[in-house]
Amino acid sequence: MLKVIGAGFGRTGTASVKAALEELGFGPCYHMYEVMGKADHIEQWRRAGHGKAVNWHALFADYQSSTDWPACTFWDRQMEAFPEAKVLLTMRDPDAWYDSVVNTIYAVRGDNPRFLDMSGLPAEAVAQREGFLPQLAMIDEVIWNGTFDGRFGDRAHAISVYNAYVDCVKHTVPEERLLAFDVRQGWEPLCAFLGVAVPDKPFPHVNDTASIRAFLAQVGFL
Repeated sequence: MLKVIGAGFGRTGTASVKAALEELGFGPCYHMYEVMGKADHIEQWRRAGHGKAVNWHALFADYQSSTDWPACTFWDRQMEAFPEAKVLLTMRDPDAWYDSVVNTIYAVRGDNPRFLDMSGLPAEAVAQREGFLPQLAMIDEVIWNGTFDGRFGDRAHAISVYNAYVDCVKHTVPEERLLAFDVRQGWEPLCAFLGVAVPDKPFPHVNDTASIRAFLAQVGFL
C-alpha cells in the first residue's frame, strides 16, 4: 500500500528519490524501471491514460511509494485510492529540467529513427528492442502525446506544461500532506516530512545526464 505518492515529473531527481525512500524504509518504490518487461503494468498505465478504471491497490500491492513517470501522471487518482498517503513533489529549475529531458529520456520514444533502425543488429539485440516497443508505445501515449500534447519538442510549450503542472499540485494537495522538494535540499526536509531519522550517509545522487546518455548511446538510442 502506498505511503508516499511521487508527483514530480521525470528528470526532477526521481531516481535519487527512489533510492532515498528505499533507504528510509518506504520501499520498494515504484519507478519507470518497474514497468520494464511487465506487460500487465504497461496495459494498466495505458488504461489510466485513456481515463479507464485502474485497480491502484493491485497495481501497487508490492510497493510503499511511487515516483517518476508514468505513476506521477496520475497522482490525483492515487490520492483518492490512498487517502493516508503523503505527496512528494520533486522539482527543479524548469529550463534545467527541459534540457535534461531532451538530452536523455526524450530519445526513448516510439518515433526515434535510431531505435527503429535495426539493420545490422544481431538477433539478440533486435529481440531486445522489439520487446521494448510496448513500453515505448505506452510512454508515447501517456507522456509525450498525453501530458505534452505531442509538442514536447516545443520548448516553450513543454515548460509551460511543467509550470502549470507544478502549480496544480501545489494548489490541490492539502499543505500538511505535501512536500515540494528539490533533491539538492538533502535528507532533512524529506525526513522531517516523513517523520523518520536522518541517515548518516550522503543523499543519493544517481542517473545524472552523463550516465544516462552513455547508456542510451550504448543501446543505440543516441
